[in-house]
Amino acid sequence: MKPIRTLIVAGALALLAAGAHAQTLRIAMTTSDVPTTGGIPDNGSEGGRFAGYTIYDALVNWDFTKTDAPADLTPGLATEWHVDPNDSKRWIFTLRQGVHFHDGSLLTADDVIWNLDRHLNKDAPQYDTASASYATYTSQIASYEKISDSQIALTTKVPFSMLPYPISRVFIVSPRQYEKVGRDWIAFQAHPAGTGPFKVVSVTRQTSIELERNEDYWDKTRIPKLEKLILLPIPDANTRVAALRSGQVDWIEFPMPDSIPSLQAAGFQIVTKPYLHIWSWRFNMKEEGPLQDVRVRRALNYAIDREGMVALLSGTAVPAIGIYQKENKYFGKPTQIYTYDPEKAKALLAEAGYGPDKRPLSFKVLLPTAGSGNMVPLPMAEFIQQMLAEVGVKVEYEVADWGTVLQGMRTPPGAEGVPHRDAINHGQPFGDPTNLYSNVTSMGGTSNWGRYKNEKVDKLMAEAFASFSPEVQDAKIAEAHALVVDDAPRLFIVHDLNPRALAPNVKGFVQAQSWYQDFTQVTVE
Repeated sequence: MKPIRTLIVAGALALLAAGAHAQTLRIAMTTSDVPTTGGIPDNGSEGGRFAGYTIYDALVNWDFTKTDAPADLTPGLATEWHVDPNDSKRWIFTLRQGVHFHDGSLLTADDVIWNLDRHLNKDAPQYDTASASYATYTSQIASYEKISDSQIALTTKVPFSMLPYPISRVFIVSPRQYEKVGRDWIAFQAHPAGTGPFKVVSVTRQTSIELERNEDYWDKTRIPKLEKLILLPIPDANTRVAALRSGQVDWIEFPMPDSIPSLQAAGFQIVTKPYLHIWSWRFNMKEEGPLQDVRVRRALNYAIDREGMVALLSGTAVPAIGIYQKENKYFGKPTQIYTYDPEKAKALLAEAGYGPDKRPLSFKVLLPTAGSGNMVPLPMAEFIQQMLAEVGVKVEYEVADWGTVLQGMRTPPGAEGVPHRDAINHGQPFGDPTNLYSNVTSMGGTSNWGRYKNEKVDKLMAEAFASFSPEVQDAKIAEAHALVVDDAPRLFIVHDLNPRALAPNVKGFVQAQSWYQDFTQVTVE
């Protein structure tokens, strides 16, 4: 008997193949289930890519039109925002007029306040417990208010110059639709209404999401050229490739690297672009153990043959020696540059008191089988296991589905009932500078899973985000990042190039230097 999961995928592929027609784009995602569609998408950042910016807008959106520089912010449901000249903690957002939700209702300032209550007001009837997973994006907000029918104000806990970045992940949903489905967020996921360029037709858990063009989208330059967009979760890379070759899908996220030459030879398009994303291990620095010694953490970083990993990935990644790429303005000037140097790794381990003839060193690492931004984690993990074995380090993997890994990242090391893990391995975007803040400072909350703490880093990041000078921000963040590189709270491995494979008849896609992408200009010939 075939496994249930295989039957689900096979059934979904047959359904999509039968339903394919002109201007329908079928995308195979890397997730094991469809992301939730109620405005707080799960399944990591891939949820935001496919069930966030497709269906919804935030007050602040992302500009995906540039290809020669990282994507930056652009007006969304707010046409303009600024800091109150009399209060550096108070931000005023001017709302776009004439925007309609998919249910036909008109967006108002009251709707924006209602949505903020969904996330932040536990006494509000629409408060959503799922908002805990989005706390990173709203944690700096102290209060909010309606100023007029066209303006709202957000007040932060301290001066916070980067507020527009996390606000870009607070998607605005229709309060009228929430009322219509019975004031139930689970029911809303089946029949959601946002203001985005695509509308939801149907959601079938573990099978597919079907979206259709929003003919009335407020940004007339981004009314989709597609009639329909169908999203299919296929976590196995080989299965995704087979689906593309057979014509069951038109587009796959992260093809199996060794399939790329033959896909290209067969006429399929392989699209890549540098962007701010890293595949790494997060080290557990809270619990007592060898990883509290910086010499051990640095040794592990010197033990990795990153060029070998790039070759394993058929050139769809570049070496990572920090959270940011070396050419990025935030990289800074660290003292440690992690080249492949196994002898230096062995020397550092010996200095720390570890080695085959002393204390053997072993680690347990939580590893996803697939999922958002994780590329092909199993062969990559095996490669790292071999590299570390060569310097006398034994690695044991706890292999789990993506949902389990996400839950593991939200649970601090040492929590009751949680098995000990020395590290968690996964991919993560850093296009938003507040991601660095939440991941490497002690103020970052649950996003800083390993509980890394450096008071200098905390101070520099706080100063950067309190300043409204771009020059000061850049300098402070770069200085902080250099300290992070030297402290090595992660095993820096590779930055992927966001690869995807497209059928020859898929046209018009412009890959932005961003985790998120724009599907509105795509056509299927």
